[in-house]
Amino acid sequence: MAPDTSEANDSPAERLLPLYRTMARIRAFENAAEEASRGSVAAFGASSDAASMIRGPLHLSTGQEAVAAGICANLTRDDYLTSTHRGHGHTLAKGANITAMMCELFGRGAGTNKGKGGSMHIADFAVGMLGANGVVAAGIPIAVGAAHSAKIRGSKAIVACFFGDGAINRGPFLEGLNWAKIFELPVLFVCEDNRYSATTATDAMTAGDGAAARARGIGIPAESVDGNDVLAVDAMARELVARIRAGAGPQLLHALTYRVKGHVSVDAAAYRDPRELESALEGDPLKLAGLRLAALGVAAATVAKIDTEVRNEIDAALAAAHSAPATEPDEAYADVQDLGAGQWR
Repeated sequence: MAPDTSEANDSPAERLLPLYRTMARIRAFENAAEEASRGSVAAFGASSDAASMIRGPLHLSTGQEAVAAGICANLTRDDYLTSTHRGHGHTLAKGANITAMMCELFGRGAGTNKGKGGSMHIADFAVGMLGANGVVAAGIPIAVGAAHSAKIRGSKAIVACFFGDGAINRGPFLEGLNWAKIFELPVLFVCEDNRYSATTATDAMTAGDGAAARARGIGIPAESVDGNDVLAVDAMARELVARIRAGAGPQLLHALTYRVKGHVSVDAAAYRDPRELESALEGDPLKLAGLRLAALGVAAATVAKIDTEVRNEIDAALAAAHSAPATEPDEAYADVQDLGAGQWR
């Protein structure tokens, strides 16, 4: 579940520990999924035959954990979230069940979407996670639609809309933000800027001053934050969420982070200077949080215990997904279209 850090009176250590746990859980999940996609689940106590592999591309959020953790810590279960094709971390931080998520990646019937969404279209409506999306920027109009629905219904729910830096160069970005501002909808737009759009560096294809400047240009307040500092993300998200809940309309947060892995799990990212990655790893969000916890007087044994507990959670989820039955073939066309009573025939 997402950590409950809603009380601003918590001490820094009390706020940081559950945020660290969420980040550690995301990192362990991504590492396990990456290995399983390569047929390496034997390391987790399962055989490595073809049936045990996660098939298809995996878009990992390794290195971006602080954004998901810091934002979702300030959401309630009734709030909504839309994600990108790199959505495992957001889904976990919103409170989705780890085992059901792993089953989804393995194409098992016990998955959050009966194994039919897989990695790139994972969703869990039970916790308000409306879905990852294989189309860049496609989550933006979905989030705006959900927010408009919430406003019409008089719901107190807000929507957190995650998208990458590449999405701001696509039409749905302007269309979605414009609609949200015109109707003063309860949306927190989060540009999770990981420096790369697929295989191209962001600054090589994005003119001007980026997401925040474009949002301000149509009247949406925007803030920027170090996306690797989970306490900074948490604090800024807390402020922006409070504004939205108070009726201030849409807000945008530009969180600068770094994509440690390639675009997909099989991408070696040879287009990237190795020195750039080496420098970026110095700002690893888990490393920074660990150092902050030590400076706050939290014992190393406490952090190590969290790491061990998280690894045990992921190992159990991986073993369950490996042994779970695959989705039944007759489920292939279920949930695709509402056929009603058949009168259309």
